[in-house]
Amino acid sequence: MTAEDDLFRRALAHLPHGAEFRFLDKLVKLEPGLAGEGEYLVRGGEPFLRGHFPNEPLFPGVLLVEAAAQLAGVVAQSDPKITPLRNLKLTALRSVKILGSARPGQTLRTEANITGRMGNLIQADTKAYINSVLAMSAVLTLSGDTSP
Repeated sequence: MTAEDDLFRRALAHLPHGAEFRFLDKLVKLEPGLAGEGEYLVRGGEPFLRGHFPNEPLFPGVLLVEAAAQLAGVVAQSDPKITPLRNLKLTALRSVKILGSARPGQTLRTEANITGRMGNLIQADTKAYINSVLAMSAVLTLSGDTSP
């Protein structure tokens, strides 16, 4: 295991999501606490795809936002100078634009740049791409608990 793999594993451990609801397969780039890029392969067997939409599976736009929020959480939680927040959650969405989506077999690439922190709040500019085409952009706020 490389140092990068270990850093990614530790940052993921601070996210509250179970494996069934993680939309981040690997970290492609990480500037701890500042910025990162991640990837998620839409496999086609995800349960929600059966209903969205039958015979025409399409990765839901709201999950593009969720994927970007998870990456933002990993980036924020990787800052070595700041104690990770407990129970990190997506708290607010601004300027959300959903311009496309992914189909089974396509890789979703997310970007997150941490633009501000205040107490237990984290703000991030995020984007999601499919085949290098912008599919989503949003300004997200995450929050977590600072008390033990």
